[in-house]
Amino acid sequence: MWSDAPMPRATITDIAARSGLSTATVDRALNGRAGVSALNRHRVMQAAQRLGYLPSLGTMPMPARPVRIALLAPHLDRAFIALVAETISTQAAKNPLVSSCRIIPLRSLSSEDLQHAIDALDDVEAVAVIATDTPQNRTSLNVLVGAGVQVVTLVTDLTGTARAFYVGVDNHAAGRTAGRITRLLAAGQSGPVAVYAGSRAFLGHQQREDGFVNHLNAHPDLSVLPTVETQEDATTVQSAVTTQLRQTPNLAAIYCVGAGRRGIIEALKGRPDRPFVVMHDLTDVSRQWLETGQIDAIIDQNAQLVGEQAVQYMLGAIAGSPVALGLKQVDPRLILLENLPQEGAL
Repeated sequence: MWSDAPMPRATITDIAARSGLSTATVDRALNGRAGVSALNRHRVMQAAQRLGYLPSLGTMPMPARPVRIALLAPHLDRAFIALVAETISTQAAKNPLVSSCRIIPLRSLSSEDLQHAIDALDDVEAVAVIATDTPQNRTSLNVLVGAGVQVVTLVTDLTGTARAFYVGVDNHAAGRTAGRITRLLAAGQSGPVAVYAGSRAFLGHQQREDGFVNHLNAHPDLSVLPTVETQEDATTVQSAVTTQLRQTPNLAAIYCVGAGRRGIIEALKGRPDRPFVVMHDLTDVSRQWLETGQIDAIIDQNAQLVGEQAVQYMLGAIAGSPVALGLKQVDPRLILLENLPQEGAL
């Protein structure tokens, strides 16, 4: 008698038995983890496909054949973006479902440079993008999607686009987290809080700033000065902080929304009574600043996890998967000296 009931989905144990490998090896291979040879990774993927198991984040299927992907991103010389790009390259190189992966630098934040980079794309099937939220960029990405290329936004989203997925933290939540830790650090201080935004053209920066300011406004024991936009330039940040300290010697805290962070460190050098400092993104440099007491807290979005998930979501978008939450959601992490992760740890 025929049944309309769906076939039970293969398990990791089934794939291990079919491939002749351990369940631990199968789990690492399906989730793109290190410690699996290219041959064993291929054996796992072959067994998974033959058993009808779709390697996934949640219920996200993967393509049945190798595909071509790319990353378009500005500021590849900056530590956080560089680590995202490096992780994407590494994950793509060891994933048998990726035939090629291109890392394409955007020379600036201009919409023209994004369009030039899109025009230079050669036969890719999915692209991860870090870009400003402008009408021109939205149009460019929607045209790209219309041409059959899947788009995944990273770190900062774009409104009004047909992108398949966004990979990154909830930036409103990241800003609120920064606001709460700033309020706790500066409790009892009489001075105000200064906010330095990189570029409000990034939706993520707008959202962080909004979350931060809204949290502090809801708890008016600390006042917030008007935000200074610095275009992520360290020299501009240093000048702005120096001027602010001269005008407001009792400054209680500084919140840095984006890049240009080194300017804050330079402006505060030699000040034993420095304000508390909260910034984003754990990198080798910000780790050192935290360890040496030059800053107080980092709101991190885990560059390695963003890069890892970017590859998985691009593959899922190509496969035409339904929207499904990943098993590894990228959440904002509050990092203090006391819980500083070991170097290289996710």
